[in-house]
Order: sequence, then C-alpha cells, then structure tokens
Amino acid sequence: MNATNTILGTFFHAIGGVSSATCYTPSTQVKKWSWGTFWLTQSFFAWFLMPIIIGLITVPNFFQILLHAPHEAFWGAFLFGVIYGFGGMSFGFAIKHIGYSLTYTISIGISAILGTLVPLIMKGTLVEYFTRPGSYIVISGMLLSIIGIVMCGRVGFKKENELQKNGNLFSFNMTKGLLLGLAAGVLSAFFNVSLELGQPISDIAAAQGVGYFQGNAKLIVSTSGCFLVNMIWFIVLGTKDKTLKEFTSSSGISFNLRFKNFIWSALAGILWCGQFFFYGLAHVFMGNYQFVSWVLHMSMLIFFSYVVGILMKEWGQVSKSTYRLLIVSLFVLVMSFVLISYGSYYGESILSVK
Repeated sequence: MNATNTILGTFFHAIGGVSSATCYTPSTQVKKWSWGTFWLTQSFFAWFLMPIIIGLITVPNFFQILLHAPHEAFWGAFLFGVIYGFGGMSFGFAIKHIGYSLTYTISIGISAILGTLVPLIMKGTLVEYFTRPGSYIVISGMLLSIIGIVMCGRVGFKKENELQKNGNLFSFNMTKGLLLGLAAGVLSAFFNVSLELGQPISDIAAAQGVGYFQGNAKLIVSTSGCFLVNMIWFIVLGTKDKTLKEFTSSSGISFNLRFKNFIWSALAGILWCGQFFFYGLAHVFMGNYQFVSWVLHMSMLIFFSYVVGILMKEWGQVSKSTYRLLIVSLFVLVMSFVLISYGSYYGESILSVK
C-alpha cells in the first residue's frame, strides 16, 4: 500500500501545473506552419507517443495490463477521452483569440469544478466525500475559485476594451475566445471522468507492484481517444486547406525550419503529457482526498498560466488598475488553492488517527 502524503501530493500537482501552463508556449517559436500543422504534431506527442513511452518505462507488463483490462473500464475511459478531444481543440483555438492566461482561467476554472463533481455524482459518492473531515474547507476553496474565475472574466473584458482604445487589439476577440473557453472547460472536465473510469486499469497495475506510477497504466487509454478525434479533424482540415504539405519540401519551407518547428511542436506535446505524469504521482499521494486532485491540479494550472501570461507580456499594454485587478484575481485563486490543499491535509490527519 502506498503511503499518503498530501503535502508531497500538492508539490507534484504544482510541478504538473508548471508543465501544463507552459506546454503551449513553444508554439510561439513555430514559423510558417499553420495552427493545424502545429496542433497535429503536438497532439501526436501529447496524446499518443509520450503516454506509451511513459507507460513502457514505468509500468512492467504495460501492454499485458491493457490487454486484460476490464472492457467497461477500457472503453468508458476511451469514449470520454474522445469527448475531451473536442475540448482540447476548443482550448487550442481559444488561445488564439484571448491568450494563454485567460484561456487557462476560464476553461480550466470550469473544468476544475465540473471535473471534480461529475465523477462523484456518477459514482453516487458526492455526499460521502464532502462530509469527510476537512471537507468544508475544501468546499470553501472551490467556492473561492469560482469568485476568482468571475474576477478574471472581468479582467479579460477590461483588457479587450483597453486594447481597442489603444489600437493594439491584434487578434484578441473576447467573445469568440469566451465561447471557445466555455466549451473547452465543459468538455475538458470529462477527461477526469475518463481517468476515473479507467481506475480499474491502474488497480491492476498496483496489484502487480507498480506503486506510485500506477496512473500511467490508464493514461494512454484516455489520451488515445483524444488523439483520435484531433487526428481525424486536423487531417481533414489540412487536406481541405492544403496545409499538410507543410510537413514536406513541396511547401517551400526549408528543412532546417521544418525540423525546428517539429522540435518545438514535439516539446509542446511532451510538456502537456508531463502534467499528467505528475498528476498521476500526486493523485496516489492524496490518499483519502484523491477526489480533490482534479481541482487542486487545475488551480495550480491557473496560477502558473498567469505567471506565463505575465512573462510573455500579454498584460504589458493594460492600465495599472487592470493590472492590479489581475494581481488581486490571481491572489484569490491562490487562496482557493491553499484552502483546498489545507482542507485535504487537515482531513487526512484526522482520518489517520482514527
């Protein structure tokens, strides 16, 4: 049995948050490739190749475990991964319209709440988990995160208005970005449902002594569903728009530039997959409070996405009042993370004594 350590679990969620918050920044280095070409490449690494490599390295008898996985768990995880695939596409397009920080805040904020509640409702364990010691602190943290999300939405509209007045709006479009972000948030929540449905696969790995890396056994099932949707969509789109040739010399793009684009796109995919490598580790360490893993991980992601947005100077042209509101909103989100983390630690300490 693996030892419970919610503090260490929180630390791994933070590393996963950094990995996720930075996973799309390599796209800024991709030149003369369409968004679809970049997305197709990064999705191959994020949702297909890397989950297989991680599984082979950390899970003995990886393919045998998948072969003998319960059909209900396998196909349930896969199908909900397919649903998440549409959320992933919406997420990518939202970034183009409203930037990294707002996309992460809106979509991940919604996903944090729904991704936590939906699996518990499906299992019929919502009341059980939210009446455990410390759960009232966790609930307070979740409510505070909603307040933070609303504040961030306000910041986004202020940013749009100021950029319009200054004539520096570029491709910033809050309406389209908001709709795409909302869709991404709702659909992305189903990735946690996918992971929860795939838990029996991890249980098989744990029974064979895999230990803390047991979550890597089920990851490929969820991500392959996501990859299938994105692969079909962007191959069809690339064929229609004739952008698939960007992979070849017939595009007129030099080999060196194509190679650099490939590396940057691959790095984006590796960073995305890295978040769930650390999520899997963190989830095991959360013990009796694994149900807060999703919202805790998402809170970390939101926090670090703002840091990335600031470092990328997305907020360099806004007024001081808007920037101050940004900092306050960020502080509110950090406090929600602290409450959720402390609530799980407090509850686990009480349960360990009983």
